[in-house]
Amino acid sequence: MTAFIILKKLRDAFYDLLPIILVITFFQIVVLKQPLPQMGEVIFGALLVVAGLTLFVQGLEMGLFPIGETMAYALARKGSLFWLLTFSFALGFSTTVAEPALIAVASEAAKIAGQEGLIDSCQKCQDQYAFGLRISVAFSVGLAILIGVMRILRGWPIHYLIIGGYVMVMLMTIIAPKEIIGIAYDAGGVTTSTITVPLVAALGVGLASSIQGRSPLLDGFGLIAFASLLPMIFVMGYGLIIFG
Repeated sequence: MTAFIILKKLRDAFYDLLPIILVITFFQIVVLKQPLPQMGEVIFGALLVVAGLTLFVQGLEMGLFPIGETMAYALARKGSLFWLLTFSFALGFSTTVAEPALIAVASEAAKIAGQEGLIDSCQKCQDQYAFGLRISVAFSVGLAILIGVMRILRGWPIHYLIIGGYVMVMLMTIIAPKEIIGIAYDAGGVTTSTITVPLVAALGVGLASSIQGRSPLLDGFGLIAFASLLPMIFVMGYGLIIFG
């Protein structure tokens, strides 16, 4: 039975990756008209990706989702608004500041800024710039999760907050230095990645499930939208400070 479950999950992971495989194969053979280089390594790497995706999804189901839901339920039952909001902010901040995608984007942005003369090209200055970007994004995600939890508790309509947030993004885009705008928009995407999304989603669903009158479907989701929205505003604000 266990072997059957494992094979089923491997099959599901393969089906998830199949569109990517088909697109790469089509362009390599039909458009470029040449075989894949190092075919053996490519196939072995694809098998590793399938196995890794299978283990990752299984880990989410066994670990991160239950942890988020259980802690949200326990904090709601405890009845302490302070600790619930503190946990929400800390969860958003901690999962974002160590996000690999954010680290990579911040490091590359600092490197390019140094090459373009926007900041000093010394390694220390680039590290400080990249760290400032990471902290700005992490703080904004923590604040976003806190606001999202307050929305669930108070029953605020999500569309008002989302529309208001994007109006703020447009206004910040007008006044922000042009050198930071592209980075800010990318920051809104890289924050919602492998660790942040499952924990934040589980937090929202668990919290909505534990509060009478709240629907996990209607009220439990939407936290990730805030986690993608506020970083754009905060990074553009960071650019205003850095680039004047």
